[in-house]
Amino acid sequence: MKVIVGLGNPGKQYEHTRHNIGFEVVDELASRWNVPLNQAKHKGVYGTGFASGEKVLLLKPLTYMNLSGESIRAVIDYYQIDLENLVVIYDDLDLPVGKIRLRQKGSPGGHNGIKSTVQHLGTQEFNRIRIGIDRPNPPGMSVPDYVLGKFRPDEQEPVKEAVLKSADACEAWLKKPFLQVMNEYNQ
Repeated sequence: MKVIVGLGNPGKQYEHTRHNIGFEVVDELASRWNVPLNQAKHKGVYGTGFASGEKVLLLKPLTYMNLSGESIRAVIDYYQIDLENLVVIYDDLDLPVGKIRLRQKGSPGGHNGIKSTVQHLGTQEFNRIRIGIDRPNPPGMSVPDYVLGKFRPDEQEPVKEAVLKSADACEAWLKKPFLQVMNEYNQ
């Protein structure tokens, strides 16, 4: 089974904020694959189904961003998932808005959801899709206020494209190794 996790924060007030772009990719995949996110367990909301002949589990941790690893670890343990069958999708301040970057390992780079994931998995080696949200604008704005803010009107289209492209990359991963998908999507 492949596990696809989108990071974000639960609650209406966080919908469509920069920090919740991982949730948006999971919602897109749930819609494409007709996988209802109707199970609440493992400190998250999730659904299972089939896509491209693969069993998939889509997860949105409900622990709030800084504790995301608790939910991911619980799912990995319960379903006995090899980490090569996991991908985590999240926002990245170091990429321009709308740019995506796939990686197989790396440091959290200041992202608290990834710090928690690394801590709970005990490794930095897991597949990830980073979606660019750029640095705070105007400069001097606090990072927490920025990541919990909504995208500006001029950012809407690149963000929508990034969500779709990230979902496409997840679909490609069901059919071929992550490294191959990474090489295609990181062009």
